[in-house]
Amino acid sequence: MADIFDEVEEDLRAERARQFARRYAGVGVAALLLVLGAIAGWQGWQAWQARRDRAVAAVYLDAMRQAESAGGAARTPTYEGAISGFAKVAAEAPPGYRALARLQEAALRAGAGDAAGAAALWNAVAADDAVDPLLRDAATLLWAEHQVDAGDAAAVRARLAPLTGPANPWHGLAQETGALLDLREGHDAEARQALQGLARDITAPQGVRSRADGLLARLGG
Repeated sequence: MADIFDEVEEDLRAERARQFARRYAGVGVAALLLVLGAIAGWQGWQAWQARRDRAVAAVYLDAMRQAESAGGAARTPTYEGAISGFAKVAAEAPPGYRALARLQEAALRAGAGDAAGAAALWNAVAADDAVDPLLRDAATLLWAEHQVDAGDAAAVRARLAPLTGPANPWHGLAQETGALLDLREGHDAEARQALQGLARDITAPQGVRSRADGLLARLGG
């Protein structure tokens, strides 16, 4: 009888962990987008000024202002204006800034519920050989994080695999996404092992380590 109760308790812990994962899976994405936004707003603007590409830079900055002004209120004229602005930049800018504009547009489309449109943009960045590998990997990670709930787990794992090595700057977030896939599929032992590794990994972002600790608590350690 004790074994039965132990199994029930384990199932409850696993379900609580899955609920926690669904709630906080987007936290890493949000932090990543803040970093990308900062890169775009500062480095991108400086580089475009140096190239005297002021017209495109002005469109980009206007799109950023509109996105900020919209405050997450999707499907408003300001929000849609930001999407259009980033799309215009992506069509006219050099590869690096094209990628940043696509990532910004993808974030807005995802926020508006256009999952297919966002995925297409992330995939376009990831497949663009002219783009810096760091941004290509970021696009792959963002795509994967938005596939955790319902995407093809095998396909997501295959695309995440190159990002999980310790030399990759995104390895902590990539491993976290893999652990969330394990939880979705009910592979709690594998998820626990991955999360324990993340919680101890001093090279992983603090937010990733904290979320790993939180998930482990819900899995019973």
